[in-house]
Order: sequence, then C-alpha cells, then structure tokens
Amino acid sequence: MPASSEDRAPRLNAVLRAAAARIDAVDAEWLLLHVLQRPRSWLYAHGDDRLDAARQREFETLLARREAGEPVAYLTGRRGFWTLDLAVTPDTLIPREDTERLVELALERLPPGAPSSVADLGTGSGAIALAIARERPQAWVVATDRSAAALAVAAANADRAGLENVEFVHGDWLAPLAGRRFDLIASNPPYIRSGDPHLSEGDLRFEPASALASGADGLDDIRRIVATAPAHLHPGGWLLLEHGQDQGQAVRDLLRSAGFVDVDTARDLEGRDRVGVGRLAGGAPAPEGSGAGW
Repeated sequence: MPASSEDRAPRLNAVLRAAAARIDAVDAEWLLLHVLQRPRSWLYAHGDDRLDAARQREFETLLARREAGEPVAYLTGRRGFWTLDLAVTPDTLIPREDTERLVELALERLPPGAPSSVADLGTGSGAIALAIARERPQAWVVATDRSAAALAVAAANADRAGLENVEFVHGDWLAPLAGRRFDLIASNPPYIRSGDPHLSEGDLRFEPASALASGADGLDDIRRIVATAPAHLHPGGWLLLEHGQDQGQAVRDLLRSAGFVDVDTARDLEGRDRVGVGRLAGGAPAPEGSGAGW
C-alpha cells in the first residue's frame, strides 16, 4: 500500500537538522516553534512528529528570509526581555540582553513599595519602561519616543502585560516633558558612530537607523540628553545611559560637566563598560556598594 502524503512528510528532527545546515541552529529552532506555535519544551517530546506541507512552506519562507539576514525577532514578531514577551516590529530596536543591566541599575535606585517617577527616553518596544513598571508597581513610568509607530508597539505591549502604571508620550527625548521632573531618567539612545561598518552588517541592517547611529562619535544624542536632563530631575535624581563599550570615559566627562555627582560606569556581564550613571546634586547619596565594575 503506497505511503500517504502524511507518512511522507518529514519529521521535525530531520527538518531542524536540515535547517541548521543553512542558518544558526538556535535560530532554526525558534523559527520552527513560531510556525508550530508551540513552546520549546514541547519540541523535545515531539521530534518524531511530521511537518505538514503548509507548515513546511511557511518554515521555508522564514528560513530564506533569515538566510538573507532578517533578524529572527522581526520574523517571529517577538523578543523576550527581562520577564516580558514583547512584540517587536521594524519600527522598533530589538531589545537586547545587555540592556537588562540598565534595568537592574534603575531598580537599585527605586525602592520597592515606595512611589517614584521614572522617564524612559526613546522607549522603542517599551522594554525598559515596562520592565521597571512591572518590578515597581508603585512607580509612574513615562515613556517617550519620536516614532509614533514605535509608541504604538510599546503601548500594545503594556496592554498585553497588564501594566497600567505607564504613560506614553510622543516626542524627541525630553522635549515633550516640559515642566515635569522625575526621580530617575533612563535611556538606551543611539550611540554607534555614523558610517560605522557594523551598521551594514548582520541584524543592524534591518533595524531603524535612527535608533542606532548618532553623529561622528556616536554621542550626539547622549549629549542632548545629558544637557537637558537636569531640568527634568528632582534633586538627587538619577540619570542612567546605556552606551558603547569604548565610550565610558566620554560619558562620565559629559555627566560631570553637566553638574552630576556620584558619576560612574557600570559594566555588563562580560566586563565591558555599558551604562553611564550620574546623580543630580542634592537628595540621597549613591546606593551602598556602587562603584566602577558593578
């Protein structure tokens, strides 16, 4: 008796092996799970299941797009960050694990159980704002972005996460927040040098250029934020800025020149300079244990 079309369909394990010969094996797994709409744990027990023709075609389309360089996050429309599952689109920067360091540093300065006010500048998908809002439910978090499309993505992510202590404001950095002051301002602004060859490589080719590059030395947007932040912070308020691994000294100099104290640079898990930190004079001192190499 001839085999049915279902019997001839490839098994999931074989599909993944073939895909791993074309793209990164982990990427292939995530794309297949997206097609199947299943969690990763399910795949371990179902490797011998067969992939029907319609899903084969869908998976092949995603594989070809990944081979052409499109980021997995844009292909699946999702990216995990902190404890959140965020929707992402080509209108938003893809949240990265390094930025969780910025969230950790912010939470150290926002006592749990106490009201506080936070601004996240250039929120993109809302990653920083929503992570802080989830961990500090008594905080009021204001997220700004110059892109209305990105703000729509962030607002939808807040709705899905059930977070009601976040406000979204359209505008460039602090410009739409005239007259408002905060206990903490955080931002992951563009900090790559314009013309950097990395901008034409890998995932960066597909991400919004306005969220990546910032002038000849990569510091144009950081300069703007540092210059305007004091007018939007309460005395003792904190400014936290993610930056490139070779920009620590430059960011510290900018913070000190703008009148910030307790200025330092926090490092990421790989020991690279990652977040510039400064406190507006007045108010509480730096948290115990702070210092270079946090």
